[in-house]
Amino acid sequence: MPGPCNIKKKKKQLAKREKALVPLQKSSPPPVTEPDTPCFDCDDHGESLPATPNIYDPGTGPRVRSAREFLSSFFAQPPSLNDPLCAEFAQEEILQMLCTVLPEDTAVILWYNKSRAKGRVCPSCRRLYNLGDVLPDLIQDSSEFTLEPRSPYLAREQVISGLCSPLCFIMASFNHPGAIKTTWGRVAEEMDDVTWELLNEPGVGIGDEGLGLLLKMTRLDDLGLAQLCLPDAVI
Repeated sequence: MPGPCNIKKKKKQLAKREKALVPLQKSSPPPVTEPDTPCFDCDDHGESLPATPNIYDPGTGPRVRSAREFLSSFFAQPPSLNDPLCAEFAQEEILQMLCTVLPEDTAVILWYNKSRAKGRVCPSCRRLYNLGDVLPDLIQDSSEFTLEPRSPYLAREQVISGLCSPLCFIMASFNHPGAIKTTWGRVAEEMDDVTWELLNEPGVGIGDEGLGLLLKMTRLDDLGLAQLCLPDAVI
């Protein structure tokens, strides 16, 4: 059996070991934890994702998503008040009248095009451009369309309705296919009665966001607003 002296020695050795271990335990680093990863797909932190830009470019020119938002943006040209006709169309009352007969975005685009001397937004594809710009084709091969892409009628149509290309004109007049060629780039005085009869028919019934009506309205100097908004009035 170990004597009392040996037992005391062992106790002292154990006590020294415990004291030596304590500082090591206190100085050991805390466990590493992963930092909180911010969540960009949800609104857990009260933050919202950036808004989708109103102006974007799919590769064939800038486009407008919301016509109303575009009006108050840097890209919108001011009304051409030096031009008497543009100044007349620039009145807020004209915009209100257009909104009663056309979908809002279509009405705003028509109002913008008629109150600006050069600035245009295509009512069909929403392309933003200026009169006189050479615009890239919307499709690779435009030869399949019967309308000549570079004809003088294109430049005239851009002035009349803002439709920027033969493809956009065909889309706008799709409800009245028989009147496409005889309406392209022409105003009322240059169109025959047969063409007007075709345009005044109900059409094939395709939803076109008011483009067919816009096509007819822009053939008239006053857009036909008197007849559309006051049908019972004697003109």
